[in-house]
Amino acid sequence: MNQPTTIAAGEITGLVLAGGRGSRMGGVDKGLQSFNGTPLALHALMRLGPQVGEMMINANRNLAAYESFGVPVWPDGLADYAGPLAGFLTGMERCETPYLLTVPCDTPLFPHDLAARLGEALVTHDAEIAMVSAPEAAAEADGAAALRPQPVFCLLRADLLESLVRFTQEGGRKIDRWTAQHRTALVPFDRPGDAPDAFFNANTLAELHSLEAQRR
Repeated sequence: MNQPTTIAAGEITGLVLAGGRGSRMGGVDKGLQSFNGTPLALHALMRLGPQVGEMMINANRNLAAYESFGVPVWPDGLADYAGPLAGFLTGMERCETPYLLTVPCDTPLFPHDLAARLGEALVTHDAEIAMVSAPEAAAEADGAAALRPQPVFCLLRADLLESLVRFTQEGGRKIDRWTAQHRTALVPFDRPGDAPDAFFNANTLAELHSLEAQRR
């Protein structure tokens, strides 16, 4: 019997990470900022939703606004805006599928085949985590863009919850320090046809407006 080469969409829950302080955007709630007329978090939901079976949002402010997008919204269980890993933890605690796929709310152009390619890598490499590796804007000396891990774009086995609980209870907050404890496949998104700005994240309102203008 042939083994599956990827993970079925129905086995994955997608999690939009919108729980940050938005400090580099002047403290605004980043997920509610408009991108081409749609709040960033809703844009991420619509982009990721067709790739997975279930969706939810991690947010810590304006919960009613996020709930209006029609999916479950869960705040961090860890105090003091503990970062994306707190969102991972919240998602894994609420996840009812074997896998969780995380995306940040501030990267609106992530690929439509994100889940499929991460799932394929997870299966192929018998990994516990598949993480995006994407070109950076700064080119290397030979003109090629350097690939860099994007740890907020992760496909995780949901049964890693116990490991993550232990890591965070011991004070751990860095995603890459936790993922380094597990079999992790880095998945390059530099194929011909891959958009070079697919993983560009808008940290400031100026960057968001610039990205918006490019995609009108």
